[in-house]
Amino acid sequence: MPDTPAVSVNHLTKVFKGTLVKGAFRAVQDLSLTVKAGEVYGLIGPNGSGKSTTMKVILGLLKPTEGDTSIFGVPSSEVASRSDVGFLPENPYFYKHLNGRETLHFYGSLCGMRGAKLKERASEMLALTGLEDAATRRVGGYSKGMLQRLGLAQALIHEPRLLVLDEPTAGVDPAGSRKIRDLIIEFRSRGITVLVTSHLLEQMQEVCDRVGIMAHGRMVREGRLEDLIAVENQTEMVIENASPALLAQIDALVKAAGGDTRLLRSGHPRTTLERLFLEATNEAKKS
Repeated sequence: MPDTPAVSVNHLTKVFKGTLVKGAFRAVQDLSLTVKAGEVYGLIGPNGSGKSTTMKVILGLLKPTEGDTSIFGVPSSEVASRSDVGFLPENPYFYKHLNGRETLHFYGSLCGMRGAKLKERASEMLALTGLEDAATRRVGGYSKGMLQRLGLAQALIHEPRLLVLDEPTAGVDPAGSRKIRDLIIEFRSRGITVLVTSHLLEQMQEVCDRVGIMAHGRMVREGRLEDLIAVENQTEMVIENASPALLAQIDALVKAAGGDTRLLRSGHPRTTLERLFLEATNEAKKS
């Protein structure tokens, strides 16, 4: 169904059993979120906030203590839910003796792909991720950025509808990081849903449609990025060809000004995602 969310998390709680030394640990507490089909959703939070645990439950790698998660309406507990998912972990491992093309053929075969279709898809993914020139080079000689792009290619090899990325730009140089962010935007244009975690907030601000900020296992802020970073008690105006005198008397003169003077935009100025993140997590500590 077209309205079915790509990811649905309903009142998720995950408790890890304790030991004789340490008691039980509640990693996630009553968490609910929805990722719409076709959007880029960023899940951010400090270390220990529960975002990695949440992603593992969504992917069916951990069982929830309470609540449930689903992918395109299929419960995460069912193997069938993973058929539409491509996953890139933070530190992907590849066989170093294989080259880039062989690596994609290997992962494609694990997904049941064969023959001409697999070869064609592998070539398409190498082109998409900018690895055509390195297709016959052994993976052991790839840079960190190239490995991450190869990870994106393998995650996409079976044409998934949902891409889950865990810290995709971690340890990547600025040029490689820019390429990966451009690829995420490209994936969205192709209709692929992306769920991404990262601690690099400025980068998340560039690519995400919506974000969720987690702290202490709970969701403390969530919504459209444009709404979250708006400063509600301030207003900014952008005026074209305005003189210093007009700016000094802006309240009285904007409506009466003619000629080339125009009010181009009026609304809320923006804070940064980093500032919002710090504010939200600090509030969570106090509560």
